[in-house]
Amino acid sequence: MEFLKIVLGCILAAVLYGVVHDEVTARICVEYFTVFHPPVFGTDSPTLLGLGWGVIATWWAGAIIGLMLAIAARAGPQHKMRARDLVEPVGYLLMAMALCALTFGIAGYFIGVMPAELSHMIAADRQRRFLADFWAHSASYGCGLVGGLILCALIAIRRIRLARAKAV
Repeated sequence: MEFLKIVLGCILAAVLYGVVHDEVTARICVEYFTVFHPPVFGTDSPTLLGLGWGVIATWWAGAIIGLMLAIAARAGPQHKMRARDLVEPVGYLLMAMALCALTFGIAGYFIGVMPAELSHMIAADRQRRFLADFWAHSASYGCGLVGGLILCALIAIRRIRLARAKAV
């Protein structure tokens, strides 16, 4: 049951992060969602796009990280960690993702270069905002992937150390 709690908790955390992230970025540049993404929702509403894409674009990432984290926390005979033991570390990962998104979003706004194949699709006065969104989203995914893998390793190491300490 704890294994499932960990996976579902990670899906929920990823979706909540995704919705908040997309609510912000949809207001920075709605074209990131209306031009750069397929027309799944048929709306230009930043609120609805943020809600919809916040769920669609993140549940699967939460499931992947959740499965890996559940294995790292529960597999084998060593000290098994519970879902509640992972709330704080996952929270730190989400904060790191938000910080990366903010940092890279700002960098994308100031130093990003619009790809030639997209420049005709986004109005010139919106391109900097588009780049901010693109870089912020890319940073969130990259940080989430790398940070999730690091978190899995740290959890496995913590379990091994706890098992060794208990054996002494």
